[in-house]
Amino acid sequence: MNFKMIIRTLGTLLRLEAVCMLPSLLVSAIYGQGEDLKAFILSILMLAVASTFALLAKPKSTDIYSRDGFALVGIGWLLLSFFGCLPYFFSGVAPNMFDALFEAISGFSTTGASILTDVESVPKGLVFWRAFTNWMGGMGVLVLMIAVLPSVKANNIHIMQAESPGPFVDKFVPRIGQVAKILYLIYLSFTVIITILLMAGGMPLYDALVHAFGTVSTGGFSSKNLSVGEFNSFYIELVIVLGMLACGVNMSLYQLILRKKAKVVLHDEELKLYLAIVLGAVLMIGINLAVVGVSTPQGSLRNALFQVASVVTTTGFSTQDFNLWPEFSKGVLIALMFIGGSAGSTSGGIKVMRILVLAKTIRKDIGKILHPTAVNDARLNGKPMEDSVVAGIHSFFFLYIFILAISILIVSLDGHDLETAFAASASAIGNIGPALGVAGPMGNFSTFSNLSKATLSICMLLGRIEIYPALMLVTPRFWKRSNL
Repeated sequence: MNFKMIIRTLGTLLRLEAVCMLPSLLVSAIYGQGEDLKAFILSILMLAVASTFALLAKPKSTDIYSRDGFALVGIGWLLLSFFGCLPYFFSGVAPNMFDALFEAISGFSTTGASILTDVESVPKGLVFWRAFTNWMGGMGVLVLMIAVLPSVKANNIHIMQAESPGPFVDKFVPRIGQVAKILYLIYLSFTVIITILLMAGGMPLYDALVHAFGTVSTGGFSSKNLSVGEFNSFYIELVIVLGMLACGVNMSLYQLILRKKAKVVLHDEELKLYLAIVLGAVLMIGINLAVVGVSTPQGSLRNALFQVASVVTTTGFSTQDFNLWPEFSKGVLIALMFIGGSAGSTSGGIKVMRILVLAKTIRKDIGKILHPTAVNDARLNGKPMEDSVVAGIHSFFFLYIFILAISILIVSLDGHDLETAFAASASAIGNIGPALGVAGPMGNFSTFSNLSKATLSICMLLGRIEIYPALMLVTPRFWKRSNL
């Protein structure tokens, strides 16, 4: 492993985080509401000092190997979360370090869970920062570093492989730096478009930016206690729904559209399944809400569409307290929490791609049992799937469920009902945010114990960086010197 290059790259990452705090510092200065301005200044100074020391490392080689990429992602996200929590702690908005870390990790992992009981009373600079951490974490902070800093040695795909949200990484241009730039240009374009559309619906610039950050990152942090429901506008809801669904799609598909390969996109099996899941869930919940009389048929479909889009993309915005919905509708939402969005999107969850591959391998295995001599290869988009990819997906699924089970047991020690413990854990590892029970859309995580907050914070990080980079950090064999 190239330890000095890892340290130096982490220094660059921390310096980038300091730069990313400047817009929030500016918002704090404009509104001048409290201690947030001093908190940002102190946090930026600490980042500057830490990054300067890290940048003193002089590596003999600037090559980044596979292990280095995983180490950078695992350690990088821990450092980003630690320094990112300092504004909450220094300002006093978070009463202790556990709460500050929970809020920061929730932001960077695009989970959107919160310990804040009254968001509207929090200084606007800090609310802007928590929304901006959503935006930073959506596409990946290290990918952002590769995109904006040409001096970073990024002539390989190892960093992107480790941070990419999904089982596949599409390398659609020769240099990974160009890949990162294309992804962020698409990401930034969505942000600008959604901001403009929200402002056209009467939303002030500040609120439009906060909700645009939460939409494109599928993070879901809002500037309002009632989330999107505060605005009571079908137009605003529709803009955000379309934005969430669009950002739940594999970002590489938009690059194919730009390259005039729309036919390839239309035949993408993951995209078809993703849209089918959304449509099916909307119809099931909409009909269920209408039948039990929660609202009119039109209102039921409107509420179902927004909440399905929010949960399947793991955004976490809300317009209704779905805690009060029928059990069937809540069950559908729980299922969507596990599925999540597409691979290569900003969404969390297991991912539609993995669900699709698991379904195809089950079908293949059944075919082998029924017809042992027949050739029955599992194919995805017309291409046979590699055994190593399928095995990796099976392992990921097992680890995902195992970690979820451990989290449920620990959170249940708080004395919460099983629905709360289960939904909170599923929400954390799936990066959804609002759950059910105490942690529902009209609640928060402030009443959870420090042990539960720490457990859920770990789940949020594991869900965002997809488990393996974090597990490798605690594997002794991983740290042996080897250029792999």
